[in-house]
Amino acid sequence: MTLYIIMALSLLVNVLLVWYLSRLLRKFYFISENISDLFLTTKAFRVFVAGLYGMDSYHGEPIIQELMLKIREVTEEIDNFRDIFEYTLDEEMEEELNAAEEAQEVK
Repeated sequence: MTLYIIMALSLLVNVLLVWYLSRLLRKFYFISENISDLFLTTKAFRVFVAGLYGMDSYHGEPIIQELMLKIREVTEEIDNFRDIFEYTLDEEMEEELNAAEEAQEVK
């Protein structure tokens, strides 16, 4: 009789642990997607500001140069978190942004 009670409790605990694990994995997936999107958004903004800085009317503007440095720091920090959650990367979008960033640096 006690064996059946122990088995029932074990089954109940296992079901609860599987339910908790599935919720936890869904949260990690959500975080992974959002960090990836945040990284791509800040990288796109960095490319935009670099293009703005390269324009003749804004070239050499210290405020824009400082903004570029701050954006680079934020992007690097997000990239550190993204390395942890790299399950949902939009690689095509990231390649396009890398190409645009390299084109800005060549100018």
